Amino acid sequence: MTAYILLLPKGPKWKITCTSDHAASIEYTPNDILLHVLAQGDASMADSSTPQQAENDYFSNEPPPKDLKATITLAREFINRHGDQGRRVVLVTSGGTTVPLETQTVRYIDNFSAGTRGATSAEYFLQHGYAVIFLHRQFSLLPYSRHYSHNTRSFLDYMREEDGRVVVDEQQSADMLEVLRQYTNVKREGRLLILSFVTITEYLWDLREVAKLMRPLGPKAMFYLAAAVSDFFVPRDRMVEHKIQSNEEFHQSHSIDDDPKVPAARTDGRKLVIDLEPVPKFLKQLVDGWAPDGIIVSFKLETDPSILVKKAQYSLKKYSHHLVIGNLLLTRKWEVVFVSALEGEKWIRVPRHRRTKSFSGVASLVGTADPSSKDEEPASLLDNQEAVPQGEPAVEIESLIIPEIEQMHTKYINQTLAKSTVS
Repeated sequence: MTAYILLLPKGPKWKITCTSDHAASIEYTPNDILLHVLAQGDASMADSSTPQQAENDYFSNEPPPKDLKATITLAREFINRHGDQGRRVVLVTSGGTTVPLETQTVRYIDNFSAGTRGATSAEYFLQHGYAVIFLHRQFSLLPYSRHYSHNTRSFLDYMREEDGRVVVDEQQSADMLEVLRQYTNVKREGRLLILSFVTITEYLWDLREVAKLMRPLGPKAMFYLAAAVSDFFVPRDRMVEHKIQSNEEFHQSHSIDDDPKVPAARTDGRKLVIDLEPVPKFLKQLVDGWAPDGIIVSFKLETDPSILVKKAQYSLKKYSHHLVIGNLLLTRKWEVVFVSALEGEKWIRVPRHRRTKSFSGVASLVGTADPSSKDEEPASLLDNQEAVPQGEPAVEIESLIIPEIEQMHTKYINQTLAKSTVS
């Protein structure tokens, strides 16, 4: 039996029409539909194999990164050293993953992310005494250097030449000195390991191998998954080798009848056809197999305020990890929501007069995903481009997020140790 779902607007309700052996027409509200559609979508994308089989299939077919051995060597030494010292270790993933369309990659699909959340969070984890493995998209933002990169102002504008020497501008020297001191201290203590990826496959290989290395840390291991991970990809065996041609003289048309392995990205006449497959959901494998005793934090980014909390709750229930941090695209620098099994829903919001500037954010949307709370002041009283009042430095929301997570981690460690003592 094949079922098709058609959503039709009908006043405050939607109409679902199922065509099957027994046709039916049922009315539901949009909220009724949401979790049902999510569940049905997951069921349709999953095959009959177990999560372990899906893992085996993926990593058998997708080649590892060329530098994987070097990554494992660096990570093992770092983890063992800090594990011996009894220090907590957090793996922070950051930046977007690419989906190559060709083996010799010219064209690819990219995920939106500059790596701001991950790089900023890594700094605050380091301030709270963690050892940090920073697995980031190559050339995305890095801890500490983020203050002077990806900026509308050139780094060279902060300096000038004086008597044949490079001198930092006086207005910037105090801030730059503070950043330099923090970076130098962390580097001297060896508490920051920087690793990189580009593609979705490189990311998943690195995540799996580093997670397995962190398993002996038990509850002192944390996974802070802030990377923007692709939901779809092109399998290696369906990837063309050479650049997909757009010139009319070099069309690469392909008939479905020619070969059961039709290239996932190909030209059809003058059109480019891209047929992506879903990336297996490995968060459950991380929870149950790769590092079952570590605390796991994932993120949920949405654009629709009405579904943010529901999507976060659904993710938490599906994967059975510890915390989902929900955020909206246009307010992500000023507010997030914690969704956890122990504490339910908890909003963290930067006071309006302490918010950082954002050219992409919309201040009037703050609080719209949280019906029980109102923003402190009407948006019209303080435009999101207005400077923070003198004497009150802007607050990065990560400076509020990380202390909350540290407290949660401490409780988790104590609970785990108490259980092991009783048993």
